[in-house]
Amino acid sequence: MANKIRIAVLSGGWSKERSVSIKSGRAVLNALDNRKYDMMSFDPKEDLNVLWQQKNEFDLVFNLLHGKYGEDGRIQGLLDVFGIPFLGSGVLASAITMNKRVTKDVYRSVGLRVPKDIILKKGETITIDKILDILGTPVVIKPVSEGSSIGISIMENENDILSGIEKAFEFDLEVLLEEYVSGKEITCAVIGREHLETLPLVEIVPKDTHRFFDFDAKYTAGETTEICPAQIEPHLQNKAFEMAENAHRALHCKDWSRTDMIIKKEEIFLLETNTIPGMTETSLVPLAAKGKGWTLSNLLDRMINTCMAEIDS
Repeated sequence: MANKIRIAVLSGGWSKERSVSIKSGRAVLNALDNRKYDMMSFDPKEDLNVLWQQKNEFDLVFNLLHGKYGEDGRIQGLLDVFGIPFLGSGVLASAITMNKRVTKDVYRSVGLRVPKDIILKKGETITIDKILDILGTPVVIKPVSEGSSIGISIMENENDILSGIEKAFEFDLEVLLEEYVSGKEITCAVIGREHLETLPLVEIVPKDTHRFFDFDAKYTAGETTEICPAQIEPHLQNKAFEMAENAHRALHCKDWSRTDMIIKKEEIFLLETNTIPGMTETSLVPLAAKGKGWTLSNLLDRMINTCMAEIDS
């Protein structure tokens, strides 16, 4: 086939999510239709110079670098400097969504509901009494700028809360303390640029051995039951779709995002938005695409075609 689109897939990278990124890259490379695309693979940690040297040999970068240096705007800025077109969110959206504090500020600015929180900076003192007074128990403790649930814990008593804060500070200089919202966890994938489309909601039910949807529950087959489409009332489905689209727009995302939420009775709380969701065999976006009747190959075609249409215009 003439005039194939030349795709450079980036995976691996420098973050603690490196192994997941490699699996995502492999899954995408396997799913791309070789009748339509010529594919190349790069691990910027090992061959960033090669990417620069070969930048005229491909039409589009598909970035699957999860976590720091790949999902936080840094590689996006470098690709902009190189003049290399890429699929996905740009520097601004990538930097915002990697920072849970700033993301929540954006959510609030457009009227989206979020759990109550306290931000704690390294070296700053705060009393347990104040934390419990504002947030109650249990307390969700998160590094502000990590992905894949790295460094997150849910703690109930004073000693455990202090231990959880100490653990989170191993990963970041800021820690987010949140009220624990008990309810049904769902996620919603959004694709598109000007015209947005939502994929079916997925309900996430980790095994009882996991207090929450942690790293092992995310990436170990069989540790989580994922129900697609999520079994929730139609009016709540529509509300979740609308909230995910609003988050995508407010954060200036492009091409794809996945927003995680908790449904508590009739209220929906936004947790975070991912600009480079996982694409592994246990990942949620491919499952949501399947719920719409698409293969991963179909989903990638739509995303690439949308991106290329804007590049070519």
